[in-house]
Amino acid sequence: MNTPIYLDHNASTPMAPEVSEAMVRALGGLFGNASSIHAYGQTAKAALDDARTEVARLIAAEPGDIVFTAGGTEADNLAIRGVVDAAGPSRTRVIVTAVEHEAVINTARALGRRGTTVTVLPVDADGVVRPSVFEDALGGDVAVASVILVSNETGVIQPVEELARQARMQRVVFHTDAVQAIGKIPVDVAALGIDLLSLSAHKFGGPKGAGALWVRRGTPMAGVITGGRQERNRRAGTENVPAIVGLGAAARLTRAKLADESTRQTRLRDRLEAGILATVPGTAVNGGGARRVPNTTNIAFEKVEAESLLIALDLEGIAVSTGSACASGTLEPSHVLRAMGLPPGRVQSSLRFSVGATTTADEIDRVLAVLPALVQRLRSVGRR
Repeated sequence: MNTPIYLDHNASTPMAPEVSEAMVRALGGLFGNASSIHAYGQTAKAALDDARTEVARLIAAEPGDIVFTAGGTEADNLAIRGVVDAAGPSRTRVIVTAVEHEAVINTARALGRRGTTVTVLPVDADGVVRPSVFEDALGGDVAVASVILVSNETGVIQPVEELARQARMQRVVFHTDAVQAIGKIPVDVAALGIDLLSLSAHKFGGPKGAGALWVRRGTPMAGVITGGRQERNRRAGTENVPAIVGLGAAARLTRAKLADESTRQTRLRDRLEAGILATVPGTAVNGGGARRVPNTTNIAFEKVEAESLLIALDLEGIAVSTGSACASGTLEPSHVLRAMGLPPGRVQSSLRFSVGATTTADEIDRVLAVLPALVQRLRSVGRR
């Protein structure tokens, strides 16, 4: 029997063995509180400092500007809520895009319910925010603009460097959710010109429940969790040392393998994408006209219900996704694909395939061997 095939790395990645080994060591030996001044506490603090350095190196930042969080969602909340809470009375507006992750969109909506004005920017047919649209939305009343670096659903890369430059000219704090970018493309916070960046460990071989927010020094930001003085007064609460150790180990491994993995995963994604388009009639790539990360393709299968195809693939031992894992279990169509102006039928017939560090060429070929017949069968059932 063939082994299962996992093509849902954008939802979560398998933990690298080196990461789990580092975490097991931390679970057994780093029980001290990192805020304690005795040797046990200082040993735990040293482990946090090592992890902070590794995360900083991954995004070309300074260790002191890294704030550990419980994941990408908390990092997004801390960035957006923290800046809004620290802004003066004249800065009462937030800018987001229509293709943000739910962690950003729902945070903006929550702020809107308490009186903050929220501007949601449209995107083009490939899911890209046009710089002219972003520039027109800026103003002296904006506290923070948040633009996702890489779409979790299509893999499309936003022109964040140009948008951040426009925001900087009007003294608007700029945040990017880079959760889907880390481990797929090089990320340099100075080159991007941003003020805040969110990341999450389980998207690049680390554990769930660990993430970080990079904060440019001098960026006004209030804490959103009150309590102790951990993380330089920016995030209260005793740090989860084993998870953060895992985050640091994943960051180190990712940085070492990024160039090679980017090339390898591009070949695998292109092989899968080209194979599907060549062997399955009535297919198209969503966002295919834009720059994308190496590992992601979002494909529409004409006259096929995406959920039905997902289940059929799962029965063959192949795991894919209809979009964001954070929205699974709902019948709502993808807000990202809808924002791109795609017709409802295409939105509801689209699947996301995302390769990763464990994906092989043989697995891609096995998917291509079974997929055409599955699509044909589902189309035949639909015509009855």
